[in-house]
Amino acid sequence: MVAVEAASPETVGSDRPEPVLLTEPTDGVPPVVDTSAALHAAATALAAGTGPVAVDTERASGYRYSQRAYLVQLRREGAGTVLVDPIALGGELDPLVPALADTEWVLHAASQDLPCLAELDLRPAKLFDTELAGRLAGFERVSLGALVERMLGYRLEKGHSAADWSRRPLPQDWLVYAALDVELLIALRDAMHDELEKQGKLEWALEEFEAVRTAEPAPPRAEPWRRTSGIHRVRNPRQLAAVRALWQTRDKFARDRDLAPGRVLPDSSIVQAAQANPKTEADLVALPVFGGRQQRRRASMWLQALRSARRLENDELPAPASPNDGPPPTNRWADRDPDAAARLSAARAALAEIAEANRLPVENLLLPDLVRRTCWAPPEDRSLAAVTELLREKGAREWQLALTAEAITEALHATAPPAE
Repeated sequence: MVAVEAASPETVGSDRPEPVLLTEPTDGVPPVVDTSAALHAAATALAAGTGPVAVDTERASGYRYSQRAYLVQLRREGAGTVLVDPIALGGELDPLVPALADTEWVLHAASQDLPCLAELDLRPAKLFDTELAGRLAGFERVSLGALVERMLGYRLEKGHSAADWSRRPLPQDWLVYAALDVELLIALRDAMHDELEKQGKLEWALEEFEAVRTAEPAPPRAEPWRRTSGIHRVRNPRQLAAVRALWQTRDKFARDRDLAPGRVLPDSSIVQAAQANPKTEADLVALPVFGGRQQRRRASMWLQALRSARRLENDELPAPASPNDGPPPTNRWADRDPDAAARLSAARAALAEIAEANRLPVENLLLPDLVRRTCWAPPEDRSLAAVTELLREKGAREWQLALTAEAITEALHATAPPAE
């Protein structure tokens, strides 16, 4: 194991030593766990280890429709690094559940990995998120590589984060990259723990980690097709219906074949076809992208989607804009509700000052959406107690309330100056 010491604040700066490039795991790259026997042996070793468990996953975003884990990396003192292939194991990683029970999991940007781990029935009882720790510590750069370099003095060999991890067999240099992602994660956790404690932010971080650990999955979007890139150029409801039909057709095709939708048909081509409204296969394949070999084979599928949009009655066409249960865009507040604009301006100014004083990103101090909604539709009772309880009900943590509730309460009493 690499002997690692955290960088002190005095060495964090332009005069610090050049970081040591780490190109290979200290103990080498272990064989991938891809059989039941190997999984049971790995689980036994992890259960016998001590201290927190470093956890990471590799997905195939950009290549596959699903966000499943194609590799799970684990590391624990006394057990070393374990690389698990959940695909070869049919997603059955049950022996790891008791082996990792009641241990603290250390992840970097945990919200990205926890959903695919939960699909494997792997859920932490306790969490430490090194990326979130970096944000709360006030660091500008919080990638794993940046934090390892700043706090530990090592530079990680990077380069395969966007690879197609569904590929089999996995190349050796990819496995090196994957093992390095957990090689120093425990040491980084310890360094960030000490840094947060020194700054008086450890309790804040623990609340944030628990909020991430227990967060409910985001509900599905009501109209996900409206997130098609470039859709802002489509104004006609009939053309919007074409975008919707093409998007839904692509989504089903991609889901059935576990392909990333963008690899089936780019968003730009959906928008272009909706605007051009081709009536025949010749018209369709004359458009860029649609003339390619794969798209020619799928031409009848895309034409059918476009025809279905043309056949819709007017009352079946999508609305020009998506339904929105939140406040309007803030650039319209001054005209629609000047007092709400004054409240938001006062709240933002106060939060910016608090964030700067505490060396925090303002978005971590209090969710911007919560601030907007509260300022647009404030409670009837604007006492400190009532506002504090409202923010708590909407998900604000206790440390956030201690810093912001009074300022938000004061901002909710702001009014627009009288018109001249």
